[in-house]
Amino acid sequence: MSSELKPPIILLGNSRSGTTVVQKVMSMHPDVVEWYEPNTLWLYADPGRRHDEFDESDATDKVKRYVRGQFLKHQKESGNRVVLEKTPQNMLKIPYVRAIFPEAIWLFIVRDPFSFISSVELKWQRPITGGGIARRLKHTPVTQLHHYAWRYLVQQFDKRVLRRKYMSTWGPRYKGIEQDLKTLDLLTVIARQWSIPSKKAEQDLSLFDKDRVLRLKYEDFVDDPVADIQRICAHCGLEMTDGMAKATREMVKSDRKLKWQRFDPRDLARIIPEISDEMRRHGYEVPAEIAEAIANLPSSERV
Repeated sequence: MSSELKPPIILLGNSRSGTTVVQKVMSMHPDVVEWYEPNTLWLYADPGRRHDEFDESDATDKVKRYVRGQFLKHQKESGNRVVLEKTPQNMLKIPYVRAIFPEAIWLFIVRDPFSFISSVELKWQRPITGGGIARRLKHTPVTQLHHYAWRYLVQQFDKRVLRRKYMSTWGPRYKGIEQDLKTLDLLTVIARQWSIPSKKAEQDLSLFDKDRVLRLKYEDFVDDPVADIQRICAHCGLEMTDGMAKATREMVKSDRKLKWQRFDPRDLARIIPEISDEMRRHGYEVPAEIAEAIANLPSSERV
């Protein structure tokens, strides 16, 4: 069996943006193995950092050897298949990941902010499960375990002892999120969890050669998922199998795009200034219900 690391496939996308279903379908290819959110692996350079933003200076020789070694180990343990990895926090780490894997194949998925906000607001209410903890810590060096054990204990204490509706933190930690959580309402923070990683990813990906990154929109994907899986396979140098096409038709649902309607449109109208620039960048329009609510806001609060 070859001992060489094959160019991994890095799947970028914010939380709740369809990356999981894409990863599951692609991992059905006989030459691909998934690696689901090994977040602690990417934090190896500085596990105590209070945010998730890393750059190329964090990718020291020691870090490169360790992370690449773990990818090679996962590849070997999985029949020498290509590793397809996805971790939402990597939206904030693109220069760092690129420095470790200059040969990687890149995929990037975006999803409209309102669906993101709806899904993520629910995730803020749910502490990680025991199985999730075990999965995340499996590839964590023993010397770094204490950094993560404390976070998980805080989550459990917040929910099970203090009975708080929301955990103290969840998801991508952009620079300044801790201060924002002290001074802003949670919906505004979640809006920034969409817009800040999106903006940073676009800035970082603009430095790539155009053909290095395959971009997809979640909304287009659910409308014609088989065609997009075909595009992904071609970008990765693979041929889509009949089983992948069948699984795509069965797994991808198009009825999840309007779940944001459980919110009061006035609450979503209020956070439009946080997301409007990135919405325009990705070609998203403000839904009619929210536009109407914006029209009824005081002029000082409109975009």
